[in-house]
Amino acid sequence: MQADKKFCMSSYLMYRTIVDYDKTFREDITPLLIRDDFERTPINDSYELEAFLKEQVEEATADGKAALALSGGIDSAILAKFMPKGSKAYTFKCVVPGIEVTDETPMAAKYAEECGLDHEIIEIYWEDVEKLTPELIRHKGLPFHSIEVQIYKAALKAKADGFEKFIFGENADIIYGGMDGLLAKDWTFGEFVDRYSYVMPYHVLKDPQLILEPFEKYTVDGHTEPHDFINEYFRLEALGTYNNACNTAGIKFVGPFSMSYMNVPMDYDRIRSGDTKYLIREIFPRLYKDFQAPDKIPMPRPVNEWFKDWKGPTRPEFWPHCTDNMTGNQKWMVYCLERFLDVMEF
Repeated sequence: MQADKKFCMSSYLMYRTIVDYDKTFREDITPLLIRDDFERTPINDSYELEAFLKEQVEEATADGKAALALSGGIDSAILAKFMPKGSKAYTFKCVVPGIEVTDETPMAAKYAEECGLDHEIIEIYWEDVEKLTPELIRHKGLPFHSIEVQIYKAALKAKADGFEKFIFGENADIIYGGMDGLLAKDWTFGEFVDRYSYVMPYHVLKDPQLILEPFEKYTVDGHTEPHDFINEYFRLEALGTYNNACNTAGIKFVGPFSMSYMNVPMDYDRIRSGDTKYLIREIFPRLYKDFQAPDKIPMPRPVNEWFKDWKGPTRPEFWPHCTDNMTGNQKWMVYCLERFLDVMEF
């Protein structure tokens, strides 16, 4: 692998991963990057998807050594219906003392009760972020996603409880049309670059690079195809997030949705009219007849509260005050990149 610190810093800020698999921050660092070389099952309708997910969960739970990560959304709720009665389910709850933040545990508890699962809440604090970040960085070999700390903490608990596999609903939104913001319109090239990129490197780094090849790969006649793009770059980056957090804890990540792909064209009209991930939404009422599907929310992480008073990076690679007008999620990216450089002793 070629050591190219400048490229890797800019790539992480834009894509939350290193998009060139032949490059690394330093020659002695091997980044954990997921390659698209595993077999996936084609799915044509919601009945095929339901049967496939049921088969995947039954296979993972056959030895009694798998637990479920249960959120308040419909993806993991569908998987919960296929878990054996009495199975363990963990729900993450981020806690900021004195401040009310997004809490998925009440809805998750309803799913757990409906499915007869043993439900446990894993509380996540800023102190966990500070404590667990260095180990996640060393294992991954690059900066990481803000949700990895809570996945890692829960995975450590599942491992301690005797489980060997951790089942997640990850990749459902990416594969089946749940990323409604990214699929919302026919994007021109420049529009999509601005919409997708997490942090433009020139806002942060004194020696930035603008890495556009991934966008160009999926651009025809000046328009970037969003579903094809995210099904390569976003999907694999997300799998790297879950695999790193689980593997660092010594437990196997299981993602039933990630082992499939949509074998029919995406119906953008349905998505843009509000019927997001419509194949999955067709499954939910068949399994939960007395439930109303909740609105989709990302996995909670109170980055706005955590980084409210953060003054920004101080290392020489960064511009002073570069995070002054950033969102909490963007501040996390810069914070984690600086922590990576410190932990790996650049």
